[in-house]
Amino acid sequence: MAISHREFKDRLYAQFARIGKALGSPHRIEMLELLAQGERTVDSLATEIGLSIANASQHLQALRQASLVESRKDGLFVYYRLGDPTVSDLGFAVRAVAERRLAELEQLVHAHFGDRSRPEPVKMEELLERARSPEVIILDARPASEYQAAHIVGSISVPIDELQNRLRSLPKDKEYVAYCRGPYCVYADRAVEMLLKSRRRARRLMGGLPEWRSAGFPVNSGEARTTGAAPTPRARPGQNRTRRPAVLAGGNT
Repeated sequence: MAISHREFKDRLYAQFARIGKALGSPHRIEMLELLAQGERTVDSLATEIGLSIANASQHLQALRQASLVESRKDGLFVYYRLGDPTVSDLGFAVRAVAERRLAELEQLVHAHFGDRSRPEPVKMEELLERARSPEVIILDARPASEYQAAHIVGSISVPIDELQNRLRSLPKDKEYVAYCRGPYCVYADRAVEMLLKSRRRARRLMGGLPEWRSAGFPVNSGEARTTGAAPTPRARPGQNRTRRPAVLAGGNT
């Protein structure tokens, strides 16, 4: 049956509002950012965010009702993943508006991270151009399970909790570019700090794995590389080579 234009608009914006309602929780927004790293179990999400499994499941159900996430069951465990790559883009858009319009956000970030302008962060386009250089080592500071799910082509896996013990195995005559989950993840900042203290040249990437992948730059998956061997030849922008992500365990932000 035909409906009036007013009724159409009411129904239309009600559908849009489903997305806004699903995003109306800090925990759900954080869950989407974690799922942007790869598929996760309910247990690992609950542990990382500091929620009970029951509470985490309720938040995930709200996200699934808005079709922002999908799930699958394997034995006793339920695994969640983003429903679509555009869900990451939605997170980027929310973050961009908050960065431009909320002065409190800038104050919060500065209070937590301090001055992040020195050393100057590496832009993604710059790293793409330099990724093939034998003088540059791209260091993934996230947990190894997240590296296995997806990582920048040519990067090595050095989880931040292991970096101090592995410094001796990292060459001193290279330049390091560290990255992690995104611009507000502390892993890359901590990695750069530790590398600089060990008298190595180091900078962090401006952005993280989700931003790199969204830009269409080359991404891979598989077992962790832990040495600075010659990186895989880079692909052109748009040649995203991500395979099906592995299941991720928990980790600290």
